[in-house]
Amino acid sequence: MRRVVVTGLGVISPLGLSVTDTWQKIKLGMSGIEKISRFDASEFPSQIAGEVKNFDPSNYLESKEIKKTDRFIHFAIASATEAWRDSKLNDYEFKPNRAACIFGVGIGGLEMWERYHEILLKEGPRKISPFLIPGMIANLAPGQLAIKFGLKGPNFTTTSACASSAHSIGEGYRLIQSGLADIVVAGGSEAAITPLGVGGFSALRALSTRNDEPQRASRPWDKGRDGFVISEGSATLILEELEHATKRGAKIYAEIIGYYANCDAYHITAPSEEGEGAIECMLGCLEHSKLEPHQVDYINAHGTSTPSGDLIELKAIKTVFKDSLDKICISSTKSMTGHLLGAAGALEAVFCIMAIVDNFIPPTINLEDPEPDCEGCDLVPLKGKERKIDVALSNSFGFGGTNACLLFKRLT
Repeated sequence: MRRVVVTGLGVISPLGLSVTDTWQKIKLGMSGIEKISRFDASEFPSQIAGEVKNFDPSNYLESKEIKKTDRFIHFAIASATEAWRDSKLNDYEFKPNRAACIFGVGIGGLEMWERYHEILLKEGPRKISPFLIPGMIANLAPGQLAIKFGLKGPNFTTTSACASSAHSIGEGYRLIQSGLADIVVAGGSEAAITPLGVGGFSALRALSTRNDEPQRASRPWDKGRDGFVISEGSATLILEELEHATKRGAKIYAEIIGYYANCDAYHITAPSEEGEGAIECMLGCLEHSKLEPHQVDYINAHGTSTPSGDLIELKAIKTVFKDSLDKICISSTKSMTGHLLGAAGALEAVFCIMAIVDNFIPPTINLEDPEPDCEGCDLVPLKGKERKIDVALSNSFGFGGTNACLLFKRLT
């Protein structure tokens, strides 16, 4: 089987508008959560979010194109542009039909949908833009990227709730591994901080209502956690076949060595109570990579800061890594970024890769009063730490019981 490496990274997040900016703040243990500013959220149970700040889409798109497309597409183009430049593929004559794009989007263009629904009610159907549908449907994120970079291989969106972009990376990995592509632009994008987005998750009682302390609201495994914090943004990875990357002298961040996906088949929003799906997914990923549990150095947990989800994931991790818990570090970067929904898996994959590159384990901030179940686990509370990392596991679990795990390794 062909080996797959990562040669480019791009990020738009609540912590910054690049990989460098975002990662520096992650290392410092900073939070990107603030009061919602995109609309008046004063009547909503949850009034906080991880908004992308100071983002100017005109840095990436012509003004007429900005009007035709939703914010999640703007984010996708921005993060992919950074990743593409980082990979130096601008200066390389690749084969277009051997270059694919798979992008994870959990919800799609809610902002455009809401805007034109209001126009429909006030002004009638003749005022609906012909660009509404192509501007908001999920697969126009990879579609726009294919047009921008000339990618003529497979092009589609993975929509699997909070695992969407982890699945996109995994499926891109499989495309290259099986010989169907040499390059895959993979990642995810989401922009659901809208009245309907926040209102819908609030109605589920899924969101934190710690409105007076936004930066302390996302607190995985802490006794005071009361739900996740909704966020927005995008992350992109350039995946490449190892020999293809080596021949053109590409910078290589890490190798992808494992991917596994499955389903709990249990409940529409809750994970199975004993964590069977997560256990099988992590074990499957390890088996696929031919690694033993003790060879994993760091786990970037799904860790959303929900009362039940955090402990079920931790139970699953304890089951899989029972003989090496004293060696492994586990943390949740959602404590700093909030939950980017469909884009979360890609962003956290970037963090796993940067942890390997920098030999630095990100912290779980706000973990001040851990649950008793946390005993025996190094959850890297409050402050990150320097440590050599050769292998990092990224967990992504979503509504509908969908699970995806990715394993990254230092290239040797």
